[in-house]
Amino acid sequence: MSLSASTRTARNHEPPYRRFFATLGPGLITGAADDDPSGISTYSVAGAAFGYAPLWTALFSFPLMAAIQLMCARLGMVTGLGLAGVIRRRYPPWVLWSSCALLGVANTINIAADLGGMAEATRLVTGISAAVSVPLYAAALTSALVWTSYRAIARIFKWLTLVLGAYIVTAFLAKVDWPMALYATLVPRVQLTREFFAVLVGVFGTTISPYLFFWQAAQEVEEERAMGRTLRQRQGATPQELRNCRTDVVTGMFASNLVMYFIILTTAETLHARGLTNITTAREAAEALRPLAGNGAYWLFTLGIIGTGILAVPVLAGSCAYAVAEAAMWRHGSLASPPRRARKFYGVMVVAMFLGMALDYAGFNAIRLLFVTAVINGVLAPPLVLLIVLLTANRDVMGEAANSRWLTGLGWATFITMTVAALGLLL
Repeated sequence: MSLSASTRTARNHEPPYRRFFATLGPGLITGAADDDPSGISTYSVAGAAFGYAPLWTALFSFPLMAAIQLMCARLGMVTGLGLAGVIRRRYPPWVLWSSCALLGVANTINIAADLGGMAEATRLVTGISAAVSVPLYAAALTSALVWTSYRAIARIFKWLTLVLGAYIVTAFLAKVDWPMALYATLVPRVQLTREFFAVLVGVFGTTISPYLFFWQAAQEVEEERAMGRTLRQRQGATPQELRNCRTDVVTGMFASNLVMYFIILTTAETLHARGLTNITTAREAAEALRPLAGNGAYWLFTLGIIGTGILAVPVLAGSCAYAVAEAAMWRHGSLASPPRRARKFYGVMVVAMFLGMALDYAGFNAIRLLFVTAVINGVLAPPLVLLIVLLTANRDVMGEAANSRWLTGLGWATFITMTVAALGLLL
């Protein structure tokens, strides 16, 4: 799926385009996982409800999400530990386990929403009941994680995420008012209503999500573990490795936000413009792709939801397991460990998957739950963002690789923005 940081550094003599693609790894996969079913639904709700107005959030959130994910990646590279492992070393247990609890709550609900969204999209084109497809998806993903690997899953199903490019094509087929869209992109407008703040928090929450913080750091560590390196050997990073990391993360986040922008734009033009401002079903959400595919829009939408769900659900369950394993100091706690040697690690993943699946039988509307999950992520993320900024700006933790002033400034801007948005919704 990707190359280690050291291997990337060794390719300096290759052509520029090959060096560029050689640097892409955890950051690109994290960006793909960010456009999960919850993200697709939230961006669709935003465009349908408010038209072009939320387009500025894609441009505004890009440097914020890139900064936070870059901090997490650098933290894993420099310390040789995941986010929970660093928190355990620097803060008292109540901070550590509170962070794990925030992650666990957010991820369990997110798993439920993504499984439910995949099932609802499947029902749209096959008629199979969600009550049947939800456990099938959960069992298939759990089995694949235990008996193969996430790398194998990503290698196969990442191609399905290319279906999301249909939103980009559709935007050019629909009659977009490009001057108005450009104005909405460059000039932020905030409506002082509960509905707009719910969309704002949801967009930030599904873009800058807690599970991605833990996953990004853990995957940087996995890259080094795959080379058989001990903790001591993993610590530290060369300037070239840090530059390659930046290229990887920024590319992944840019790709993620590009898809986000065009989902909002397409749904604004195809749904909001026709008066469909309240999306409650998969069929309504899929209508945004009709200018491109006609009745085939339902298949395109379904393939996109399933593909992104297959990438994202293992990340959600896996980030829970990584956090708990590092917090509890389990010796064998990674997706690279065989199940027989990491029973507790895989047990956490199975429990997270089971709890998420169980929530789907509580009778929630699947499409609505996808949006609500994004809002919950947006409310729970700020305390974790604060910890990440404090850790990566600390020279005792990061040494010479501590945040620059610009990176720290973007981190604080992320924390303040998400806190204000959450308070605006709650108050």
